[in-house]
Amino acid sequence: MRLYLTALNPTDSVTDGFLPAARALGCEVTLLTDRPERYTGVETLRTDVRDARAVIDAIARHRRPDAIFSDSDHIQPETALAADYFGLPAKDWRACLTAKNKALMRRRLAAAGVEQVWSARVGPGEPVPDPPAYPVVVKPREGVASEDVVLAAGAEELAAAVAGIRARRPGAALVIEEYLEGPLHTLETLGDGHALHVLGGFHTTLGPLPHFVEERLDWDPRALPGRPVPHAPDAGPGHRVPSALDAPRGRAVPDVLDAGSRHRVPTALDPPRGRSVPDGAEAGPREHVVRALAAIGAGFGACHTEYVITARGPRIVEVNYRLIGDTCGFLLADLLGVPLFEHILRVHLGEPAQAPPPVSGHGAALSLVAERAGVVKAGPGDVAETIGGVRLRHRALRAPGDVVEPTHTNRDYLGILRAVGSGRQAVDRAIEAFRARAPWVVE
Repeated sequence: MRLYLTALNPTDSVTDGFLPAARALGCEVTLLTDRPERYTGVETLRTDVRDARAVIDAIARHRRPDAIFSDSDHIQPETALAADYFGLPAKDWRACLTAKNKALMRRRLAAAGVEQVWSARVGPGEPVPDPPAYPVVVKPREGVASEDVVLAAGAEELAAAVAGIRARRPGAALVIEEYLEGPLHTLETLGDGHALHVLGGFHTTLGPLPHFVEERLDWDPRALPGRPVPHAPDAGPGHRVPSALDAPRGRAVPDVLDAGSRHRVPTALDPPRGRSVPDGAEAGPREHVVRALAAIGAGFGACHTEYVITARGPRIVEVNYRLIGDTCGFLLADLLGVPLFEHILRVHLGEPAQAPPPVSGHGAALSLVAERAGVVKAGPGDVAETIGGVRLRHRALRAPGDVVEPTHTNRDYLGILRAVGSGRQAVDRAIEAFRARAPWVVE
């Protein structure tokens, strides 16, 4: 079996997760990237992976693919299009695009009756709209890692935030939306186009506003795995997995016709198949997120969704159509006690998604954030140890001598500490002991 993996910058999930998992499954791996010099120990082909045509051409000139996969936020649509071109199991490229584009996501969820969140897209040079209420959040339409995500309490702060982002990102479209106040959570899912399995979820602790830097994730037992959720059946081997973005059943909408026939071409603005649930209807967080994923069409492969439990009920913050990042995929695998990276690749190789086992313990990931600018004077390296029955894994992201300048994103992380144990108290004690013994020092 030959697996093509598309990637940009190296990440732990790729180098320590998916590449070893592919080898464990007996796959020959070819990595397509525009930065081949940054990868070792794997066959690489220099490719413009942001262009689906280039990806397809590179694969067609190489060897027959059995799966085409990416864990990158930035190139999911391109990878899905390439997989579909070769008749392989694939995400719907429209679902990938809708999830990545925060303006399209809001529009889709509103049109499907899942939820109503005030949101406005602001293109380059366009005037800043007057929101119906403050505070609001301004963010890049297709941003990642909480970079340039800012809370604005009034018109002056909003204007300043927009001006600052535009100066750093010329030509970028922005999204301004109502601030969703309440506890922040995640839901982790894995689907195969037939059924969607909830793997679990985390409660997220953020750093101080007006920025939104994730500082800690704790396993959330309220999101414990349950019965799989039925998903639209696939069209058979070698076909794209259909999604809620396909031609709808029920209410007609204005037709969009292609140039060569009178058959209707479905668009991402169509209502989803199935019953629409009015905004504000009673639904638990798990059910709400699953309904949102169905509306977007995100039912194939891994997905990491963030949501807030507001006074009006759960509301989606963003849908990341890939495995949870910042080494938390390894935390999820440790909690479940399964080779999670292999399970994900098996889906892309055409196998059914495997149901997750129950989780009885607790896990946490603590991001060790640089709180000031300066030079790293000391810090722990990569560590793997067990303290009081708690398994600790520290991943160093910086080294002594590095110069750090706070950016209010995950690039401020000095290291990430993961801990898995029998309960919350044991995990907290182990984390505190490690930090006291091996602190990061920036001066």
